[in-house]
Amino acid sequence: MSMDFFDRQDEIRRLRAALSAAPPVLVVIYGRRRCGKSSIMRRVVGPRDVYFLASQNDSALQRAALASEIGRVVRGFDEAVYPSWDALLRSLAERTARRVSLFIDEFPYLVQTSSELPSVLQGFLEGTGAARVNLVLCGSSQRMMHGLVLDRTAPLYGRAREILKVRPLAAGWIREALELAGDKAVEAYAVWGGVPRYWELARDYRSLEAAVEALVLDRNGVLHEEPLRLLLDDMRTAGQAHSLLSLIASGCHRLSEIAGRMEKPAGMLTRTLANLIDLGYVRRECSFGENPRTTRRTLYKLNDPFMQFHFRFVQAHQSMLELGLTKAVGIAVKEALSSHVAGVWESMARESVPFVRIGDIQWGAASRWWGPGTDGQMLELDVVAESMDRTALLVGEAKWTASRVDVGRVVAGLKDRVKRLPAVRGRRVVLALWAKEKVQLPVDVRLLTPDDVLGALK
Repeated sequence: MSMDFFDRQDEIRRLRAALSAAPPVLVVIYGRRRCGKSSIMRRVVGPRDVYFLASQNDSALQRAALASEIGRVVRGFDEAVYPSWDALLRSLAERTARRVSLFIDEFPYLVQTSSELPSVLQGFLEGTGAARVNLVLCGSSQRMMHGLVLDRTAPLYGRAREILKVRPLAAGWIREALELAGDKAVEAYAVWGGVPRYWELARDYRSLEAAVEALVLDRNGVLHEEPLRLLLDDMRTAGQAHSLLSLIASGCHRLSEIAGRMEKPAGMLTRTLANLIDLGYVRRECSFGENPRTTRRTLYKLNDPFMQFHFRFVQAHQSMLELGLTKAVGIAVKEALSSHVAGVWESMARESVPFVRIGDIQWGAASRWWGPGTDGQMLELDVVAESMDRTALLVGEAKWTASRVDVGRVVAGLKDRVKRLPAVRGRRVVLALWAKEKVQLPVDVRLLTPDDVLGALK
């Protein structure tokens, strides 16, 4: 199976259902590049439908290219010259005797040279196209797709029958995609994240280290400049966003600290941070139990494993990599990889909580907890979650170390911190340890391994 189609059955089902509805409809598909949007459309396109991949050519050339594609299903359509998008679309509606689906991939490219196109499509959907043409608009620029289709002021706002956001795949699918298990699968996910195209590229190499060196570290590697390309998809200028990501990756997690390093007022950064959160590249962490709207106990972390890896290792060694010292940087990556994986493993542990029954209890979303304990001393916990009935509290720790876990020390430390945790408030407490490998734990502490977590995250 193509990696684009792990866990894509719902998107395909919804797209097919929409295109078979009456009357014809508008469908919008958007999301980060390399996540399989085009592959989903190609899976659904029928022999009498039209799939068109837009480019950044002039509008007249784009219309000629689209007319050529339509000519495959409407005889002689490409023999005419269409002076406008309105003329082309009206001709399509008039010359097709049956319903046809028109798939336009990378729709924002067309709008860059024809700003009137969304309004033209609005008129088309309300007029001649309403009887015979399904329209599927797809784009990797999430900012532009929002502005063109999803914003309240956009001409096409409210006209879509389906709006499908294609997200990166859940971590668990990487086991099947790369034929890995346990800690090796977690390590691969910590580098590539959930982007299926990255998995396909990595599959061609004998090891994770070889794939990282060739694809990411090498200055000519396919993914060497990937973060910049992603940011330019969604922002007019990427400088401030790139700086924010770099600082967060380097350990600046509070807004005041980030603003201080950039020598800018915090208010000048909030909009860019909000955009990065919407795009899925940054997450805002609040301590367990805090109200996200009012709390000041907030940290900003990189949310995407590939972005974390890239900014930690590529950006930090950019000068060396430009000199071609790929092997030397590769050694540095190998030495520090366990520390990077540990951070991703901690996030995966929290993410898995609602999908596993620990202590035979259904848990809600998990968070970190930090702040003063009941004794006034600072306290931190990796995983804290509340049961759905709010009668129990899950408290846990995530460990990813090169050496075997010192079970006695870890369990004793965890129990000591639970005694000082204000959120306990007399509730039943369930303890858990997320560990890289199986270890023998006391009966009152639950163990979750990489395969447990990966099995839950699918």
